[in-house]
Amino acid sequence: METIVLVIMILVCFNYILKQTCRKLYSVVFSAAVCTLFTGSMWRYAIEQSKWQISVWLSDSALMLDVAVILTIEVAVQMAFCVLSAHIQTSEKVNSRTIWTYRILRWFPGVLIFPVLFSLLVSVIFILPGTSFPLVAWSLAGAVFVVLTAGTYGMKRLLPEKEIRLELLFLSNALIAALGIIATVNGRTAVAGVSEADWPALAGICGLIVIGFAWGFTIYRIRLKRIIKTK
Repeated sequence: METIVLVIMILVCFNYILKQTCRKLYSVVFSAAVCTLFTGSMWRYAIEQSKWQISVWLSDSALMLDVAVILTIEVAVQMAFCVLSAHIQTSEKVNSRTIWTYRILRWFPGVLIFPVLFSLLVSVIFILPGTSFPLVAWSLAGAVFVVLTAGTYGMKRLLPEKEIRLELLFLSNALIAALGIIATVNGRTAVAGVSEADWPALAGICGLIVIGFAWGFTIYRIRLKRIIKTK
């Protein structure tokens, strides 16, 4: 369980840096400064935590379900940004509503980065016992600022094509969603297993799939004929 949560935290940091490559320099610096101030100012709350308390949180099913809701919302928002960005790049005409929605999603860096930074601060305080708590916190805050700004620049140099970065961001969020489901289940199953298949229900699902495919294919053919006639 702790390993899955650690992997999710690493992916959240990766997604945050990858998302910043789609923004301008001043917004990247501003976002990194906010994370820096958050990390440095949270030491008063970080010293009140313990490893035992963190283990209790991870084993709390109700809390993990609440976290899964936030995780799902953020993943959906980031995926929507990727889809809208690809739509804007490939479409000839885009309405103003789509553009404004894209701008809002582009400015949304995500909220999961803050719990990750808080967890990192708690871990560093545990690693450095006897050291001044404000010194540890603000030193880590400075390192966070450098890593976020330099990581964004390095990621943009490593992957200069925006399309590849968007695709990677989409796939990484899909992986976070899958890991979030695993972390939420935590060894539990939602329903009891059955040994027999419900054939009428299966036939109904297959019928809906066939009807939906036929309907979508018909609409595609009609639109294609209209496009050909207009040309």
